[in-house]
Amino acid sequence: MYSEKTADILVSVKPIYLEEQSEPDENRYVWAYTVTISNEGGERVQLLNRHWRITDAAGQQQEVRGPGVVGEQPVLEPGQSFEYTSGCPLNTPSGFMVGAYEMTRDDGSRFDVRIPMFSLDSPFVRNMVH
Repeated sequence: MYSEKTADILVSVKPIYLEEQSEPDENRYVWAYTVTISNEGGERVQLLNRHWRITDAAGQQQEVRGPGVVGEQPVLEPGQSFEYTSGCPLNTPSGFMVGAYEMTRDDGSRFDVRIPMFSLDSPFVRNMVH
């Protein structure tokens, strides 16, 4: 589990390699990741937008931006959490993801919440000793 806290918002991520959806012979590796967003502050907040930077083992990057997560823009009261699961395919047996959520408070102020960098590792990753 990977976790990071920004402005009283805790984001935790747990990636899982999906062997049944992956096809290593065709350079297709798939992961699911479950994200929990917890409001540990005293104000209500709403998630507006997401921004992901996904990097594969070859250094190829792609960026994903858009409104909400899994079709929702959740509102979190103090003490509440929101959890969702999404997925990521890569052409390499490993990579990593990092990102941010744009949030807003009731007064209209906006702020970014960091999503911790997390690794996507499959059983096909070569362990190298330097």
